[in-house]
Amino acid sequence: MKPTLLRFFLALILLPFLWTTAGAQAVSFPDLGSALPGLKDFTYLDLAKMVIPDLAADKDGFYRGGLPIEMRHIEGPDSGGSPPETTGFSSASVLAIKAGGKDRLTMLFDLGDSPDSAEGYAVLALYDITGKPKLLDAVNVANDRSTSFREPGKLSVGKNDDVLIVMSSHFNSSQNYVITPLIMVRDDKFELIDMIYTFDENLCAYSRKQDVSFQTIADGQPFAAIKVTVTDATMPNGESCDDTPPVASSQEISVAYRWDTKASRYAKDSDALDKLAGENAKRF
Repeated sequence: MKPTLLRFFLALILLPFLWTTAGAQAVSFPDLGSALPGLKDFTYLDLAKMVIPDLAADKDGFYRGGLPIEMRHIEGPDSGGSPPETTGFSSASVLAIKAGGKDRLTMLFDLGDSPDSAEGYAVLALYDITGKPKLLDAVNVANDRSTSFREPGKLSVGKNDDVLIVMSSHFNSSQNYVITPLIMVRDDKFELIDMIYTFDENLCAYSRKQDVSFQTIADGQPFAAIKVTVTDATMPNGESCDDTPPVASSQEISVAYRWDTKASRYAKDSDALDKLAGENAKRF
C-alpha cells in the first residue's frame, strides 16, 4: 500500500479516538489551589470563594465552607431547595466556553443534600477571567441528588457560542433516574433551554435503557439547531423469572430545538420527549 493511502486509512481508524479524547478533555477537575491559566496570582479557590465566601482547605485538602451566596434556580423561582448550611467537596468541574464571542469559564460545585428538598444543591457559576477574575452569574442546577456536567459537556452552536449540558441523577438497585438540562448563556447570564428526562430499569428478565445523544445543525439562524435523540432500548437477558420478558426492541425519539428570532429563544419542534417523560413517570 502506498504511504499516502496508508496514512489516509490510519486517519480514518484513529479519528473516532481523537473525537473521544477531545470530548474527555473538555471538562477538567483541577486542584482548587492551582493557578488559573495565565493568571499566576489567582487560583480556582479564589473563584470558588466568590460563590462560597468562607470556603477553605482543611488539613486533609478537603474544602469546607458555609452557605453559598444567594442565587436562583435555573428552572425558575418555584424550583429547587435551600442550600446546605455547611458544604464540603474535594474538587469542582471546570469547563471553558464561548459566550457572545467572549471567553468564559464555568465551574460546577455539587454541594450535596438540601435540607428541604430531595434534589440536592449544585452551583453552576460563570466567570470572566480575561483580566481580574469576576463572577458574572451563578445558579442552582440541581434537579436530583447528584449533579455534574454530562458528556460532552458543551455543544458549539456557532463560532461565538456554546450550550452547556448538565445532568442530575439518582439510582437504586434496579432504577436510574436522569434529568438533563440544556443551558445557554446570553448577556453573561444562564438561560434554560429545556430539561430532558430519562429513566433506566434493570429488572430480573430484562433491562430498559434510555441513552441521550446531541447534534448541532447549522440552519442559518444566529444559533444552530440542537437535535436531541433518546434511544430507548429494551433487552431481555435470558434469565428465568416469574414475569414474561418483553421482546427486544429499540426506538429513537428525536426533538430539534431551533432558534426562534421573534421570541428570542430556542423552541422545540415536538413534544415527543415530554410524552416520553410522562410514560417514564408511570413506571417509577
